[in-house]
This record gives sequence, structure tokens and C-alpha cells, in this order.
Amino acid sequence: MKKVLISGCLYGDLVRYDGKPVDFKEPLFLKWKEEGRLIPFCPEVFGGLEVPRSDCQRRGDKVFNRLGEDVTEEFIKGSREAVRIAKENDIAFAIMKERSPTCGSSIIYDGTFSGNRIPGEGVAVEMLRKQGFLVFNEDSLSEANEVLKALETEEIMANNVKLQEKSID
Repeated sequence: MKKVLISGCLYGDLVRYDGKPVDFKEPLFLKWKEEGRLIPFCPEVFGGLEVPRSDCQRRGDKVFNRLGEDVTEEFIKGSREAVRIAKENDIAFAIMKERSPTCGSSIIYDGTFSGNRIPGEGVAVEMLRKQGFLVFNEDSLSEANEVLKALETEEIMANNVKLQEKSID
């Protein structure tokens, strides 16, 4: 069974900056959770940030919290750990929380703490993609499911070929 790395907050872990839960109850997600397919991970927490914490936003290659403190190193540390976990578990892909300075896959906040959103990706998503991992967000589970089906079909076919080769020997 192929594994999927998922943002801890989407999984239900209380890791968001404000300590509040994310109510994510999409049926496909719940099915994957029940199957034991999901690997929850929060790069921000693994990078050393506490819960609750000041909210953060990305500005270029840097990440700052609302207090103006540079927390880039914590984000980089946690993002490197996300890549390590992804490789260690041979994940099919990642499902990450959109708009997050760590996990946003296509939209993030602009770094001014004014609520403005811009095209961009979070630190962990950027690192995962640079290592060749596919990353989806919580709004693209149907596309992710198509990839998962294709990967698992390919895996089944490869195993059948191996079994046939063994039976010939």
C-alpha cells in the first residue's frame, strides 16, 4: 500500500499556529486515514516551533512571524525533516495545507500580515518538489487519488510480471 505524507493539521493533530483544529472530513481523506495510508507531519513543529505560536508568513526566501522575528531556520529544519520522512516511507505524494508558509502548494500569504494572498509555495512544499515529490493540497484530492490509483496499478502489474518470471524459471 502506497503511503501519503499529509500536513499534521489536516490529519487532525493540534499543530496549527493557534492550536485550533482543522475540520477536514473529506470522504476520500477519511478512507485513506482508516486504511492507515497517511503519515501526518508538521514541519513547523518538527522545526522547533511551539503550539500555540505567532502566525508566520513567507517573504521571498525568509519566513517571519507577526512579531517580526525571523523563523526561517526553524522552517528549513522542519522542511528537511519532511523530505527525510517522505524518502524513508517511499511516499506516493504529499497532501499539504494550502496557504501555509510551510505547506502551501500554490497560494501563500504575501508576508505583510494584511490577508493578501499570492501565488507561491511553502518552504516544505518547495523542498519536497525539488526532491521530485508530487504535492497536492486539500482541494485536489480527486487528482491525488487518480495518481494513487495509477501508481498502485503499476505496482500490481510489476509484481505480476515478477511472479510470471519466477514461475517460468
